[in-house]
Amino acid sequence: MKNKATKYYIIAIALVIIDQATKIAVKSLLNYGEIIPVIGNVIQLTYIENHGMAFGITFGWGKIFLSLLSMIASGALVYFIYKMRNEIPFIVGFSLTLILAGAFGNGIDRCFYGVIYGTGALFYGGVVDFILVDIPDIDFLWINWTHFPVFNVADSCVTCGVILFLFVHQKLPDLSEKFPRLFKNIE
Repeated sequence: MKNKATKYYIIAIALVIIDQATKIAVKSLLNYGEIIPVIGNVIQLTYIENHGMAFGITFGWGKIFLSLLSMIASGALVYFIYKMRNEIPFIVGFSLTLILAGAFGNGIDRCFYGVIYGTGALFYGGVVDFILVDIPDIDFLWINWTHFPVFNVADSCVTCGVILFLFVHQKLPDLSEKFPRLFKNIE
């Protein structure tokens, strides 16, 4: 490919399409809270909406902030991948692409699902979650989990992308040459 960033964008678009297609299918086919076993009771499909951030944490007015942050982070990653397209190894670019796809996929839900489905204003949509994984019960202090928090494809992308990035971040080249304004006062 002539533009090395194109492969990352194609991967991100494909992942966002998969994320959105699965969310729309779940929203269309399941009733809210309905559970369908996939692999016994270990992996199940359900349909819930998360109106907060990770693990359902909410903070009132912060919903608009969180919605906009998803889109701003997505835009920043698109720009970063483009600027660094010739310097970053594929594995680093891939980890950032996973994070981009996840942020953008959940950002679509937060920004537009409320308006599209008539459940809220712009920037007040709920993120559709549907993968439920059973774990051994945890009941310790304030933690009471009977299953892992319900998640979606975008959540998986962000999680895998961050974990992968933690392993490969040392392969990032010197950023001060590509982003001199960010690093001019740091020394």
